Amino acid sequence: MTNPVRISLDAMGGDAGPSVTVPGAALALERHPQVRFLMAGDKAQLEPLVAQHPRLAEVTEIRHAELTVAMDDKPSQALRHGRWKSSMWMAIQAVRDGEADACVSAGNTGALMAMSKVCLKTMSGIERPAIAAIWPTTRGESIVLDVGATIGADAAHLVDMAVMGAAMARIVFDIEKPTVGLLNVGTEEVKGVEIVREASRLLREQEIPGLTYHGFVEGDDLGRGTVDVVVTEGFTGNIALKTAEGTAKQIAEYLRAAMTRTLMAKIGYLFARGAFDALRDKLDPRKVNGGVFLGLEGIVVKSHGGTDAVGFASAVDMAHDMAQHHLMQTIRDMLDETSVVAQT
Repeated sequence: MTNPVRISLDAMGGDAGPSVTVPGAALALERHPQVRFLMAGDKAQLEPLVAQHPRLAEVTEIRHAELTVAMDDKPSQALRHGRWKSSMWMAIQAVRDGEADACVSAGNTGALMAMSKVCLKTMSGIERPAIAAIWPTTRGESIVLDVGATIGADAAHLVDMAVMGAAMARIVFDIEKPTVGLLNVGTEEVKGVEIVREASRLLREQEIPGLTYHGFVEGDDLGRGTVDVVVTEGFTGNIALKTAEGTAKQIAEYLRAAMTRTLMAKIGYLFARGAFDALRDKLDPRKVNGGVFLGLEGIVVKSHGGTDAVGFASAVDMAHDMAQHHLMQTIRDMLDETSVVAQT
């Protein structure tokens, strides 16, 4: 993109609000000096925080919002009370109105999805959006979707997610034809529920340009990085995501306890500190923070609500990359190609 990437922020979203979103934006700006921010939120809180970062203040417009969507608000409540005047809605609206290229929020996931669907609408041919997350693996990273946008899916929706996930993988991993797998209880074609088997049949028969269909993958393939894109419905995907996050924390606790149990263990840790630091960095969820809402007429990135400034900056990084490398056009092109193939 020749023009600066413009990112709108729900500056009040998340467990800590501006105390995280503002320094997070400042960190992201260091990595992407061309970014411009539009922050929606309480001006009285935001202005002194932004002023602490002179470079950020130069490239930021603060837009006052009367309301903040609470983390425990129901989506219907958020829409009823926060439409037009909440920081979340205003950040999304900036994308709809062409004032921003992408939106980032650490706020209530259900409310963010509901507002995004109402404000931005879904793309032509897409029935329901999906949340795509970057997943650390032993061979690098993969994309997993849906990790919680909608519960349940039919075969056509799973195929749509495969196309959208592959479009995102082409940008994130710079791969011309990413490999795509359907999450299942086994790799044999006769296993799994009918919906997943039907989606597999469609993906094989259509031979969609822009992706290589691998077949079924199992839960342990997520960590192996067997494919570039793993597709599943939101209920299963969210459970897998939370399980992986919990396991990473569990391993970190085990290592910490083991390395401090005895004097010899402490000495051993000193010699192996570099390796443990590398492992800690690999398991750090802040480095892959940010789920992209795919299937909307605009880019929306959901940051984990409990993250810190480093994690929020990672979500801004994701929004920047999706906008800079034309995620929306890539998805549209692949959907058009898929439609042509399906008709022939």
